[in-house]
Amino acid sequence: MKVNYKKVKSSHFGHSVCMLILMMVFQSFDSVGQVGRVKTSLNHGWQFSRTIASDSLEWEAVNLPHTWNAQDVMDDKPGYHRAVCSYRKELQIDSRWKGKNLFIYFEGANQVADLLVNGKKVGSHTGGYTGFIVRVDQFLNFEEGARNEIVVYVDNRHNENIPPLSADFTFFGGIYRDVFLIATDRVHFSLDHAAKGIYVTTPRVSEEEASLHISGFLENTSEKDQRVRLKTTLRNPDGKVIGERTSLANLRKGSQTPLVLNMPNVQKPKLWSPESPNLYHVLVQVLDARSNTVLDEISSPVGFRWFRFDAKTGFHLNGKPYKLIGASRHQDFKGLGNALPDSYAIQDLKLLKAMGGNFLRVAHYPQDPAVLEACDRLGLLASVEIPVVNAITETEEFYQNCRSMQVEMIRQNFNHPSVIIWAYMNEVLLRMKFVGQPERQKIYISNVAKLARELEELTSKEDPSRYTMLAHHGDYTRYKDAGLLDIPMITGWNLYQGWYSGNIAGFAGFMDRFHQEYPDKPVVVTEYGADADPRIRSLSAERFDKSMEYSLDYHEIYLKAIMDRPFIAAGMAWNLADFNSETREETMPHINNKGLLTIDRKPKDIYRFYQSKLLSAPFIQISDWDRRAGCVDSGQVFSTQSMDVFSNGESVELFLNGKSLGQKQQSDKRFSWQVPFVSGTNRIEAVMSSGGQEYRDVRNVEFQLIPRKLKGDMLFEQINILLGAKRIYSETQSGLIWLPDQPYQSGSWGHIGGKPFELPSKARQGYGTDRNIRKTEDDPIYQTQQVGISQYKMDVQDGHYELILHFAELTSDEKKEALVYNLGQAEKQQAAQERVFDISINGLTVYRDMNVAKRYGALTAHSEKISVEVNGGKGIEIGFHPKQGDPILNAIQVMRKY
Repeated sequence: MKVNYKKVKSSHFGHSVCMLILMMVFQSFDSVGQVGRVKTSLNHGWQFSRTIASDSLEWEAVNLPHTWNAQDVMDDKPGYHRAVCSYRKELQIDSRWKGKNLFIYFEGANQVADLLVNGKKVGSHTGGYTGFIVRVDQFLNFEEGARNEIVVYVDNRHNENIPPLSADFTFFGGIYRDVFLIATDRVHFSLDHAAKGIYVTTPRVSEEEASLHISGFLENTSEKDQRVRLKTTLRNPDGKVIGERTSLANLRKGSQTPLVLNMPNVQKPKLWSPESPNLYHVLVQVLDARSNTVLDEISSPVGFRWFRFDAKTGFHLNGKPYKLIGASRHQDFKGLGNALPDSYAIQDLKLLKAMGGNFLRVAHYPQDPAVLEACDRLGLLASVEIPVVNAITETEEFYQNCRSMQVEMIRQNFNHPSVIIWAYMNEVLLRMKFVGQPERQKIYISNVAKLARELEELTSKEDPSRYTMLAHHGDYTRYKDAGLLDIPMITGWNLYQGWYSGNIAGFAGFMDRFHQEYPDKPVVVTEYGADADPRIRSLSAERFDKSMEYSLDYHEIYLKAIMDRPFIAAGMAWNLADFNSETREETMPHINNKGLLTIDRKPKDIYRFYQSKLLSAPFIQISDWDRRAGCVDSGQVFSTQSMDVFSNGESVELFLNGKSLGQKQQSDKRFSWQVPFVSGTNRIEAVMSSGGQEYRDVRNVEFQLIPRKLKGDMLFEQINILLGAKRIYSETQSGLIWLPDQPYQSGSWGHIGGKPFELPSKARQGYGTDRNIRKTEDDPIYQTQQVGISQYKMDVQDGHYELILHFAELTSDEKKEALVYNLGQAEKQQAAQERVFDISINGLTVYRDMNVAKRYGALTAHSEKISVEVNGGKGIEIGFHPKQGDPILNAIQVMRKY
């Protein structure tokens, strides 16, 4: 598509274009007179439009970071705004800046960005997850009072030549990271590829001695040769200068000159590790040889550590075996999309560290510079990868974009001691192309392998000091036959046995098989996890119920298998926090909720489980399942349910309302008690001892007792029941607790007839439906149902009651997009069912010809409220009378009025 950049008013990009025009109001710098490099934020005072730039447009005032998809990815409408959008800002430049080199540095804009200054295109960048920098001083007006207009077009439309092509995360559009103006002298360190300008390596490190090597390039953009002095200073973690080196260099005008520096060896270095993240700092300055004026300077952290991966004994750090346990991270947050302040990213890593993690997989793309900076400071080892996800496009443009992304990722993040792995593909054979064309598919797979070999060679050339890795989904034979297991230095497996496919026990067998067949290949588990909706609990957890209990069972088994096998170098839970995936539906539409934290970073019980297994300091916390309901038999005043405690103590004692429920001993599993909860507030206290000191946690559990026999002495106010379900659901807003249904028994309540709704195939979803239910935030109430129900009976006492019947037609002819994250056999949709039925209450017909799909719409929540007067000891009997197809009921509520 040809774009005319001559005038801002011209029609750019066609009908789907959304343009970012950057209108910079730029005050004079107090630092104009400063020497060296000046970096100033340009985050404030932008204007934004979702359409092409024009003076007639209505602009919205925004600050950066900003995305235009923070809200539309969460609505019920499929898809989100993918286009080219506009930001603008005016820039006034102090005349004293004339003669400087001025650059605009973007930490990230997704995914194609074009920069215009005063109507002229001055630069562009492809790739939404690495930074880029554009020199702009040649196009600026430095006259007093002059206003410079800067326009940036950012395009997040699908492009077959730009990875990622598809993925289980949302491709938010916008200038979603920080933007800076950088001013340098005409002589400065190279800013090529938006890299730092110097590259620091530690070729030899031991407990006795460490070497330090620095390379890079100096640029002389002036019109004369210049003689400069290079001064390099190394400070230890306490800030003390421990080494200096000075040298002279002649820089030819208009040239780029290589820089190579070797510092004196450091004796008895303080080693960097997650337990002791000792950071040295090196400062490299270039000074005018005559005036000794600082022309440019760069500082960089230095961490002295050495490491290796071994196929038999796993990872080794500073000469000792070291198991890597942590999580992957996506960069979005509830309500903000991916446009996060640095503090949010830093807090994420503090939470990972507080969990006891020592490793971060930066997935599936390079992230904000603040992420790896925090890893260095906090002590988290890391891998970073480019977004080649699910598939490739067989074009030279796609290949070149991959190469460019890999080079930018490595050079921009080179100086971080936390980084130990560069990766470049994730589940690249998941969405196979040319299905049904075996010969063409062979060519495609060979091209995938060819690209992998190119990126492997490129990575080794750019940085031979670190390891390379590919992450594969669990189709072992497919990757083996493609040769992809042989290319990288480390093989990563994204495994979900017991979730997307197979059973939990299959995970250990898979890893053992790989190790047996590839005994010389280091291996890590790059992903594992199960959906954990914090609103869903279960007393009988099962696959796909999305309950916290199933996820806890899942993580217990996987973590034990990883820890028991020395050859597994690392285990990375998927994911640190829930994240946005617009195409997902399920119990929490548009959210992948496999996170150890919620999308707004509240810890789940899975997070507490990892703390109990990874932390060395004494730890004890009670499960946060603190709003409950349960049935009680006649004559009883309590309901017994399991209660988990997470602790690294040797033993834990649990108390209920001051009374001991006994002591449990440490094992591979979490501590668990059967607790007899009473109605109202239950004070739970857990106690452990360590080192002669007592540690405890206290939590109040609010419990609602529901009588199993409705005509007994115990009266109820309200019962909320999920049909076709075994799970318990807690509404976030109202606090209502929904219990699973039961078959009717005399004197109690329950359904008669029918069976729970199931999809035709259990390959992926075997629990109700995973479709998004419109017009509700409480999808789990409507995603299960009893199909073919004939009656629902409640043997209540005489009185006045209010019934609410909840319906949603779960079958539909609406086509569902093939899910890119489905790692098992593709699920089948159930065609729309024609169903018409009457509903009666105690023999009186209240609804004739009920057709849920026609009345409310398929996959749409609706409820009907009915008042019922019960007398003569009849209770409530709801009849479902089929006329066509099977009657359905999704949920029911009964409230006693008097």
